[in-house]
Amino acid sequence: MNKLGVLTLLSIVVGGPAVGQTRDSHAGLPHLEKRGGATQLIVDGKPFLVLGGELHNSSSSSVAYMKPVWPRLTAMHMNTVLSPVAWETIEPEEGKFDFSVVDRLLEGARANNLKLVILWFGAWKNTYSSYVPAWVKTDTERFPRVQTSDGRSTERLSPFSTAVRDADARAFARLMRHLREVDGDTHTVLMVQVENEVGVIPESRDHSAVANAAFSGAVPSALMSFLQKHRTTLDPEFRAAWEAAGGKTAGTWQEVFGKTSLTDDLFMAWHYATYIEHVTAAGKAEYPLPMFANAALIRPNYEPGQYNSGGPLPHSMDVWHAGAPSLDLLSPDIYFNEFALWAGRYARPDNPLFIPEAQGGAAGAANALYAFGHLSAMGFSPFGVDDQGNAPLDLVGITNSSERPDNSAIGNVYSELSKLAPMILEKQGTGGVTAALMEGEAQRSARLYLGDYTATMTRAGGSSGAGARLAAMFIQTGPNEFLVAGSGDAQITFSTDKPGLPIVGIESIDEEFFENGAWVPGRRLNGDENSQGQALRLYASDLAQGKIYRVRLYRYR
Repeated sequence: MNKLGVLTLLSIVVGGPAVGQTRDSHAGLPHLEKRGGATQLIVDGKPFLVLGGELHNSSSSSVAYMKPVWPRLTAMHMNTVLSPVAWETIEPEEGKFDFSVVDRLLEGARANNLKLVILWFGAWKNTYSSYVPAWVKTDTERFPRVQTSDGRSTERLSPFSTAVRDADARAFARLMRHLREVDGDTHTVLMVQVENEVGVIPESRDHSAVANAAFSGAVPSALMSFLQKHRTTLDPEFRAAWEAAGGKTAGTWQEVFGKTSLTDDLFMAWHYATYIEHVTAAGKAEYPLPMFANAALIRPNYEPGQYNSGGPLPHSMDVWHAGAPSLDLLSPDIYFNEFALWAGRYARPDNPLFIPEAQGGAAGAANALYAFGHLSAMGFSPFGVDDQGNAPLDLVGITNSSERPDNSAIGNVYSELSKLAPMILEKQGTGGVTAALMEGEAQRSARLYLGDYTATMTRAGGSSGAGARLAAMFIQTGPNEFLVAGSGDAQITFSTDKPGLPIVGIESIDEEFFENGAWVPGRRLNGDENSQGQALRLYASDLAQGKIYRVRLYRYR
């Protein structure tokens, strides 16, 4: 009996899918689902909040390196690990595949009760083609490179090459087929990122002959049709560039979008998106997990070519949606201070928020509360979570032990979020959860709205004083009752602008701790502890202590 026959027979015996079966045969496949006002990741029939962490780029290539890492990640209360899988690892010789590294990843994750998000390092990783097989790297005739304006080749495979695209797509499809065969029933792998932080540097576009010909040609009709259909909902910066050039419905790239470097960026965005669409569609034909592409963001005042020109940035998301409809979402990698601004630009009605890379530490803990509470994020993931412990410094990409990040704050916030996750997921779609974030010393207060109430958060003294990043998440459990989890030293007062009695008072504040599957009251805070009934005080140590607050409000004249 051939392999297909064996798998078909197995599927009958154990109730699982066989190779070649359709998407509908995977009834419990992880997928995205709109629930009220939020899009959520559904795993085994239930909403799932990804409390993630991304490994360093090369960590997953070594079973020995990962052996002590897995339990540390579990101890940080993660439920999901974002791990690269490199093209060179699974196809060291053309047409000969080796999935042993992938299988060891699955084994490690399962043994530690963790899920995985696979990051496909195919043709590109951070614009470069450093993870492609040697047989691709060394054959520059068959697999051409992006070229600079003076004709030099770069360390980047060309998105205009069908040979590159088709080889990449074949390898990715084989990876997805393997995941279906070994994980189609277990669902260890939840989502897949296709490529990593694509774009062109140090110039704003590819100047190879094929790229120049495409740039001089007409903007593809598929893109123009999409823009006209979605004109009123386009990103404002993108729409402004189009309309400033006359709002044309046909023409060359510079005729439609203007003679600026932004046009180069949009041009590359279309060609990266359509390339990745081909790869994504090939993978989904084998195993249709949710798939996404990620973006390296723009530093202040940087121009195309100084950043990853052509990546799925806010101003080009509509180009990507038009060019890569098989992608389920576009995601930001956020290391900059303006977290609320960047995350908010990706939390669009047509683009649910998932943050695959972010800074960790105390700032990351605050950002996670804000992302899940205010932006209905599906997941959050600080980068380099395998730094802690005794790993050799060179393996984690640093040279000084003092540079190791303190991930205890991430562990503390994930500990609380794991307990609150069922309520957060229930409330995300109904507006019953929100959060406030304060970033930088200049921001002295933040305001959020809770049903009939307004909460104003200001900085308080303590270890996380002026300049620290602070966040507070509110989960509404009744008309006048809220659970509050905070990160940092802050004071919160309450008011109302709704009809009725004008003054808001604090009926009670209780500390609560999660014990044996339930929230257990601690102290009833009154008098000095709640500013004589005027405020809720949050402390930087609350998360480390596993403490949240149950706040009950009332109104009077």
